[in-house]
Amino acid sequence: MTKRLSNATLASLPAGAGLPRYDRAAVTPGVVHLGFGAFHRAHQAVIFEAALDTGDLRWGITGASLRSAGVRDEINPQDGLYTMVTRDGAGDDLRVIGAVREVLVAPENPAALVARLAHPETHIVTLTVTEKGYKLDPATGALLGNDPDVAADLAKLAEPRTAPGFLAAALQARRAAGIPPFTAISCDNLPHNGRRLEQAVLAVARAHDPSLAEWIEQEGAFPETMIDRIVPATTAADIVALEASLGLVDQAMVKGEPFLQWVIEDRFCGPRPDFERLGVQVTSSVAPWEEAKLRLLNGAHSGIAYLGGLAGIDFVHEVVAIPAFARFVEALWDEAEATLSPPPGLDVAAYRVALMERFANPALQHRTRQIAMDGSQKLPQRLLAPIAARRAKGLGVDALALAVAAWMRWQGGVDDAGDAHIVDDPLAAITSARLEVTVEPENQVAALLSIYAIFPPALAGDEGLRATLVRHLRALASLGARATVETLPWR
Repeated sequence: MTKRLSNATLASLPAGAGLPRYDRAAVTPGVVHLGFGAFHRAHQAVIFEAALDTGDLRWGITGASLRSAGVRDEINPQDGLYTMVTRDGAGDDLRVIGAVREVLVAPENPAALVARLAHPETHIVTLTVTEKGYKLDPATGALLGNDPDVAADLAKLAEPRTAPGFLAAALQARRAAGIPPFTAISCDNLPHNGRRLEQAVLAVARAHDPSLAEWIEQEGAFPETMIDRIVPATTAADIVALEASLGLVDQAMVKGEPFLQWVIEDRFCGPRPDFERLGVQVTSSVAPWEEAKLRLLNGAHSGIAYLGGLAGIDFVHEVVAIPAFARFVEALWDEAEATLSPPPGLDVAAYRVALMERFANPALQHRTRQIAMDGSQKLPQRLLAPIAARRAKGLGVDALALAVAAWMRWQGGVDDAGDAHIVDDPLAAITSARLEVTVEPENQVAALLSIYAIFPPALAGDEGLRATLVRHLRALASLGARATVETLPWR
């Protein structure tokens, strides 16, 4: 039986696998990460690993899953070790990451996670809990008061259930012990993610002790961030292929593209790594970077996911290899670019070229269905925000609206070939119920636009937008996604 990657088997790895270049036993856990999935392991953990490589050993990571034990059971038996596989057309680059000390499972022992967050060694808390993990109403930004986990955290903090609840409970414990707060860094694709996280934490804290909320607001820090790296889901075939290279089984491996970007607002309340030395952009304003990434990379990704998924195309690189789909992406970017205020240092034309090259990377095997998840949480910032900006100026939104219409069609749970798929979305029951009562595109568009948790009233009442959505949805229903894209004169 093949052995697992672990401290005991590190010495048996082949010369081509990069190993930790520091004494793991001397590392202290200065970071806690909530939402310990593949993206964190392929992005922020790589940066903290680089910090450890410089000799600053304060930045070991305690991971925490807020839901299941799956990741814990993959990585703890490996002593926190896992392989980062950087993949492009030239081949794979392997690096064993040693920054992770342990992974906790919050529902099994909430007190252990609160204690780790409240420990004086913890200086930074990062989060990748996805848009829905913040428990915020997309329309208002307020906490979802009718969510049972939010209600529980608002009632008591002894055993938190939500990310804002855990942060509030830990900050309460730190204040009581005379320990300064940590810097909490949201790494999710939310506009103004730092401010939204702060407001959620303050709302929970205020429900228990207004003075706690005041202390957090005055002494804490919730910087805005923008993160970028394409990280496809790991498959069983990936694990088998890596075993052939390493001679060891690595159940916690992750894969990603060579590109990695992290932009952080210069707003901290305690120690931090020398981020600038590590290639992180520390800036006074993240918003222009965040807006460009959400509307260009993420907006195009959503359009590719729904149109490609409806057409039965599995991978992003296969979608953009079709000339008509590539023209659609360029048309969407033309519309979205006109809504941006690019920051100094961002060449939008060069960025677009680089994005298309990244999308076309066949080594990543980035599945359209992975990107299609949680669309109701992603549409507002990726597609609806640039649509609103253009409609406010009386401009057309043909390509952006086609991406939204494709999302509407996707909610039906059947692709163009008649094959069923799961609509993996927190509002799937609502969208399904709205679509069940009608098959007419006009009525389907009206039914979905009336979900104000997704569509703001100004857009829902925009007759020009509605007409464009109906036209596209009708074409998607009668022609299919590929034929629809091929018949539209993008350029």
